[in-house]
Amino acid sequence: MAFITYLAEDNSTVLNNLIETLREVADVRVTAHSATQAESSRWLTMQDGHWHLAIVDLFLKEGSGLGILAGCRNREPYQKVVLLTNYATPEIRKRAQGLGADAVFDKSTELDLLLAYCFEHTALVKREATQEAEREAAERQA
Repeated sequence: MAFITYLAEDNSTVLNNLIETLREVADVRVTAHSATQAESSRWLTMQDGHWHLAIVDLFLKEGSGLGILAGCRNREPYQKVVLLTNYATPEIRKRAQGLGADAVFDKSTELDLLLAYCFEHTALVKREATQEAEREAAERQA
């Protein structure tokens, strides 16, 4: 089962470094990405329940990560959305969580926490997929 991850980030250097770091450290493959709220919201909506993790920057080329968060309110319980920003003030954290963010991470001081979060979420999804496959196999044998 593929672990489908989306990244909304407008800085190409940060984007490339984050994609590589997520792959190497947390075994997370970024499936798609964009630099605007509209593109991100469109992709997440079109994929409906078929993605697992969205990592969203606060300030984008057009729009904002808060708009993406608002658009993801009706997602499935296994789908997680996190805000990754250089402006992780208490007010931004509160607003993001009010819009449904599962977590907020500061780019400059909490990248290790983001990676740990991604690693844990990936492991959980894989474990649940394995359990589902085992249940299906048991039902076929019964």
